[in-house]
Amino acid sequence: MDRRLLLRLRWLFCLLFFYLAGCVNYGVIQNEPMDGPFVERGYNLLPAMEGKGSNEVSLVLTFSGGGTRAAALAYGVLQALHEITITTHSSTNPLVREVDAISSVSGGSFTAAYYGLNGEATFETFEDAFLRYDISAGLKYRLLNPVLWFSRKSRTEMAIEYYDKLLFHGARFSDFQQVDGPLIIINATDLGAGVRFSFLQEYFDLICADLSTFPVSRAVAASSAVPLVFNPVVLKNYASCDSLSAAYLAETRAQTADSPVMEDVTEGLASYSNKESRRYIHLVDGGISDNLGLLAIYEMIETSGGIKPFLDAYNAPIPPYFVVISVDASTSPHSEMDLTNRTPSIMNTVGSMTDIQLHRTNARTLELLQDSSKQWAASLSTPDFVVHPYIVEVGFNGIEDPDRRDWFNQIPTGFSLTAEQSDALIKVGKNLLLNNSEFKRFLRELNSD
Repeated sequence: MDRRLLLRLRWLFCLLFFYLAGCVNYGVIQNEPMDGPFVERGYNLLPAMEGKGSNEVSLVLTFSGGGTRAAALAYGVLQALHEITITTHSSTNPLVREVDAISSVSGGSFTAAYYGLNGEATFETFEDAFLRYDISAGLKYRLLNPVLWFSRKSRTEMAIEYYDKLLFHGARFSDFQQVDGPLIIINATDLGAGVRFSFLQEYFDLICADLSTFPVSRAVAASSAVPLVFNPVVLKNYASCDSLSAAYLAETRAQTADSPVMEDVTEGLASYSNKESRRYIHLVDGGISDNLGLLAIYEMIETSGGIKPFLDAYNAPIPPYFVVISVDASTSPHSEMDLTNRTPSIMNTVGSMTDIQLHRTNARTLELLQDSSKQWAASLSTPDFVVHPYIVEVGFNGIEDPDRRDWFNQIPTGFSLTAEQSDALIKVGKNLLLNNSEFKRFLRELNSD
């Protein structure tokens, strides 16, 4: 190709890029204002506290970010729970029916939301609908198709339409309530306040909105909206319930006064009462504020004043077995920058900084939950009734073979897997759970009761 023509094409591409980057998009608002009392409506914690299985086991799952890699690993864990049968004093059921809640971020939210809507039919349809489907190609077509370059729709709106067509088919949060399954807690990050935002009615109460009518595809898109790649999902902060919000926040402040960490969380939640300065809430990838989905569980309990007030608030029974299974799909890929003195690219630099911070944050979060679960169990136990806590970690670090572990760590974060990668991730998710020493201890002690 002629050099001058090539230069012109490059300049044309650059001009087009900056034109598109400079285009002004306004977030589509689809959260409706509330029209009734807080507690009596919406998708909230009450169903989970009432319990879906026996009162003997409280089982919570958390699904991390990591694109389709995370979705497949989480699905493998769900499959294992589906295939394990347990017998309690009241019934014999697949262990998956004991799951009270699933807290998810980013890629893990696709698996969580799909299971929340489809229940055990997930094990017949999810692989073909998502894991073996080239989501990335469909997104690229919508984002790079010249016909759509000058559309008023943002990249995020195109992604939401795509997710809805493939997976969620117009489902709203009220549809979760039609399935006898666990509470699904989809988590995003509030870009303005820097705090985690969970798609629960308790959070929508703070912005005076009704979660039951909100599209599931839009929540999942918010949870996985990587900044700069996707536009934030925008919610309107309505001003129709200030007094109720104030009462809730006053109680939360009182419960967290002795914890500097939780005080920061409470202040973030309190910012929603500033209706003039925070008219709109911009939500992005949930992995920024909590890549494991574990902090959602911890903060809900601590903002209530601890595990006992939390259970009392929802009139929930105290389970003798409390289990949290954390599915962590984060990776530690090889860094090519260490093989040369060439200056790393911006993407490599940002990626490395993110990976380092991610692993440190994940480690601290797991340690926090390990310590807290022991404290919660001790506060609920009596000489005649002992609560047994189990924190089960499922991640690639649990793979003993270093070559095999390295293979999984090289699977990139994205929305496309090969058939080999998909099969391997599902299988390793199942095996990592079944071979986990803490999980085996739980099954052994449950069966000996």
